[in-house]
Amino acid sequence: MNTLAQHTLTNQEYLDLESLQEYKSEYYAGEVFAQAGASSKHTEIAGNLFALVHSHLKGKACRAYIADMKLHVSKVDAFFYPDVMVTCDSRDRSTDMYKQYPVIIAEVLSESTADYDRTFKFACYQKIDTLRDYLLISQDVFSVEHFHLNTLREWVRTIHSVGETFHLGCLDLDVAVSDVYADVDGVVTLEEKYRKLPSLSQLRQSQEMPCQ
Repeated sequence: MNTLAQHTLTNQEYLDLESLQEYKSEYYAGEVFAQAGASSKHTEIAGNLFALVHSHLKGKACRAYIADMKLHVSKVDAFFYPDVMVTCDSRDRSTDMYKQYPVIIAEVLSESTADYDRTFKFACYQKIDTLRDYLLISQDVFSVEHFHLNTLREWVRTIHSVGETFHLGCLDLDVAVSDVYADVDGVVTLEEKYRKLPSLSQLRQSQEMPCQ
């Protein structure tokens, strides 16, 4: 991410600046960082998850939001743009430009942001008292990492692949991994991905080949 401002901004200055920008930027501790554009797979996967959750929530008090809605994490002085988030808190009805009390956050991983989403962002998101589920979704292989906060306040990680489902308890919703990746081209299983790598014997043979 590239820093856009050399001097620190207040929350309101960032929000005012963001309302005038043609592109999205995130904010942390007074600094503003430009966001890169998303790939087709990234957009389609996030759209599929949003559609599944949004359909389930019809007529209910919870609301689902996709990538254009900001999330304010006040405890770390940050604004992010999660790929998908769900809030069930009535306090979020009073803020139109951002939300603060999600129960679910999902991020679609890219090569450039995977470490950032898995470490720094997750550390920030854990400061949100209402958060119960965090999803990290690969755009290259059928893989959904599900972090769930249990009754002991411990984050429990499970990984789900094609043919499996994961449960979002706060919404009483079971989601099939195949539905998350529906009609998305270019996604493979973990077995298919690693089958393309050279075997140990192939590597040894290539090392033993005499120079021509």
